[in-house]
Amino acid sequence: MGPAELVQAAAMARRFYLEGKSKIQIAEEFGVSRFKVARVLETALDRDLVRIEIRVPAELDAERSDALRARYGLRHAVVVESAPALTDGLDDAAGPATTAPTDPENLGEVAADLLGELVDEGDVLGLAWGRSTINMAAALHRLPPCTVVQLTGVYDAGTAERGSVEAVRRAAAVSGGEAHPIYAPMLLPDSATAAALRRQPGIARAFEYFDKVTVAAVSIGSWAPGISTVYDMLSDEERAQYASLGAAAEMSAHLFDAEGRRIGRDLGERCITVEADRLRRIPEVVAIAGGLRKAEAIGAVLRSGLVTSLVTDTAVADYLLLETGPGPRPALDRADPDGVSQPGPGGAS
Repeated sequence: MGPAELVQAAAMARRFYLEGKSKIQIAEEFGVSRFKVARVLETALDRDLVRIEIRVPAELDAERSDALRARYGLRHAVVVESAPALTDGLDDAAGPATTAPTDPENLGEVAADLLGELVDEGDVLGLAWGRSTINMAAALHRLPPCTVVQLTGVYDAGTAERGSVEAVRRAAAVSGGEAHPIYAPMLLPDSATAAALRRQPGIARAFEYFDKVTVAAVSIGSWAPGISTVYDMLSDEERAQYASLGAAAEMSAHLFDAEGRRIGRDLGERCITVEADRLRRIPEVVAIAGGLRKAEAIGAVLRSGLVTSLVTDTAVADYLLLETGPGPRPALDRADPDGVSQPGPGGAS
């Protein structure tokens, strides 16, 4: 390019990239065709006259995020850089819990920002029990006016004020909307007790909102101690029973095998939780989970078709992207992998 061409290309690039003018406007200004403008802009890129740099915050991995989104057909995938201290020594995914947190600490903050994007005024936001969702709620600083409903009972009724109930209140306070918490344990001794609790006025009111939820935030647990609240609540005999069925993951008291098929559906009859069929009908279900100990479980839940978006870390993303060949895209049609739909008795399916 000669000096005149360089000056003209620089001027056109400035108009297009910095001033936001259209190619038609630039063509009119310089007295050329818009096709000429397009060629000049393309040449400016080829000759390194213009450099385009895509920058995201250092803790976000845009390339892995896009690859994960495409592989599983997710609406949104946000991958956060893993902290070395949280992944070293955690290759034994089914091993005992350690003193390290199950999830990278910043997942909740990133998920809070994502919810700020996804929730619109008038939406109904559902929050399920989980350390990740509790951390997310604590990090919320903006939400449009919306109703917030609790989707599951609590792990321990004695800690309700510091757990999912407080998360619901916190989200409602940030949005200025109504809060509908559930003051009940997630797991009950038997189905009769669970059914009786579901009929209690406060809990029944929360359940009435389940079909109105437009955005939900959930956590995922591996079938191992300290990584699944349901696992920790069950007896040794019950754990062995569900393990024999191939339990690999738990989400909102629903169990899944490695292929994403639901197992142990009888457990839902004893739980205060949103039914899987209702979860599947929610337009946007965001799962927040990370750490290598949860990698297999996260993959299982993604295959279930219940989740539409994921916030995770680079260690999990690498694990999920290891497979070669065409990947599953379950979030596109929200289909149950085994094609079974069995509504439970007023509580869980």
